[in-house]
Amino acid sequence: MLIHHGLSRSAQARPLHPALVADGRRHTYAEIDGDSDRLACHLQRLGLGRGDRVAVVMDNTAEMVVGLWAALKAGTVFVPLSHTARPERVAFVLADSGARCVVAPASHRARMAQPLAQAETVSHVVWGRPGGWGDILARSRAAPRDPGLIDQDLGAILYTSGTTGHPKGVMMTHRSLAGSVRTIAAYLRAGADDVTLCVLPLASNYGLCQLLTAAETGATVVLERSFAYPYEILKGVARHRITVLPGVPTIFGTLLHFAPFAGLDLASLATLTNSAAPCPPAHLLRLAELFPRTRIYSMYGMTECTRTSYLEPERLIAKPGSVGRPVPNLEAVVTDLAGKRCPPGVAGELWVRGGAVMRGYWRRPAETAAILVDGALPADPWLRTGDLFRTDGDGDLHFVGRRDEMFKCRGEKVSPREIEDVLHEFPDVAEAAVVGRPHPVDGMAVAAFIVPVPGRMPTERALRRHCQARLEAHLVPRSFILQPSLPKTETGKVAKAALSTPLEH
Repeated sequence: MLIHHGLSRSAQARPLHPALVADGRRHTYAEIDGDSDRLACHLQRLGLGRGDRVAVVMDNTAEMVVGLWAALKAGTVFVPLSHTARPERVAFVLADSGARCVVAPASHRARMAQPLAQAETVSHVVWGRPGGWGDILARSRAAPRDPGLIDQDLGAILYTSGTTGHPKGVMMTHRSLAGSVRTIAAYLRAGADDVTLCVLPLASNYGLCQLLTAAETGATVVLERSFAYPYEILKGVARHRITVLPGVPTIFGTLLHFAPFAGLDLASLATLTNSAAPCPPAHLLRLAELFPRTRIYSMYGMTECTRTSYLEPERLIAKPGSVGRPVPNLEAVVTDLAGKRCPPGVAGELWVRGGAVMRGYWRRPAETAAILVDGALPADPWLRTGDLFRTDGDGDLHFVGRRDEMFKCRGEKVSPREIEDVLHEFPDVAEAAVVGRPHPVDGMAVAAFIVPVPGRMPTERALRRHCQARLEAHLVPRSFILQPSLPKTETGKVAKAALSTPLEH
């Protein structure tokens, strides 16, 4: 049940099968497994072992993938850092995790200088070079020493985005990581012949899952460094015969601009997955129309519990606004403020329990106690997600919104998600984000930020009339702000805190 055993099994079963395609080069399972073995030996030679934290700067390259597997094989706890993270976030994560070692691309020396100067616990930095790990591997043994891990040992500390305060380190054991990966592979019907195109950052939970799941099944991952050139990504789908495309709403919204994809052969696509943030139903239905033979999975997950629910593709057309039912081996309930189950149709907080739930927040016992609460069975805690859901008569889950994003306008509750879904139905809207902004009359006024479809310019009057026909009066935005893009987090979510400045009129 150690998470890196999936890589070793695939390397034994299909040594010459491509594990990665990155920067135009194919890397077989034998190469990735052997290189990570030797780099793990180097980490052990530095004195690193069971329980030590190793921070790996995860850009989407083969070198850093080898660094990830090496950290796990050496027995250490893998702490991913985004290659685009601000220096102050890097410094915080290094200090908070107590990292003893940093594994990073040599091209990041200047970017890492300030955080490393402040990192009192870091005693070693291992710099990777483009094209491989060079002399480090040549000087290492063929296989690392057995560090004596069991599946209850920590495998990773994954830091939250920190949008509501300091980032928190989510502790995931080898058992929870391996169990999540096997569950995901099962319900996605993943196989060894799949080819996954990953434009998601590997430092994110969702991006990391693509790598771990492929290693478990023996599939291939094609890494792209970013989503900066969407049309090139679509061309890559055709060139590599991609079968699986994971994305977030901003990615799928952008790809829809290129529909109907004239001149592109996208027939290989068998699976589309959406997680990290709920995809607007209008986008899901449009994707289903464009890809009628492709399985489309609408999912819900969070860093504290890798994957919580999914809607079977066969039910997408009937319920595009639902994220389905709990994944296997996980229980989920919608509760009121007293922790009692809400009846169908009534919104409440989603609580989940099961093997995929985190062990807790690293060195934060009080915050852990607030989010992991006892249920009817002793020593079997529920995770309070902080997200509001409702169930329908069939027991399917419907995302209502983040509790901390809800607000009142003129004394009435406002769910930004409800308004955003309506705005995404407007044909000239590519992206929409709704926030509450302080207002002298409304208390909190509804403000809608709109990114138009390229070449279109929707008017405020047309947008208002569209909303008035579909929403209650207090939900109709007071202001519509058109702009070329929305601020995003490292994982592609809209950074709504940056949009919440006061309204003057």
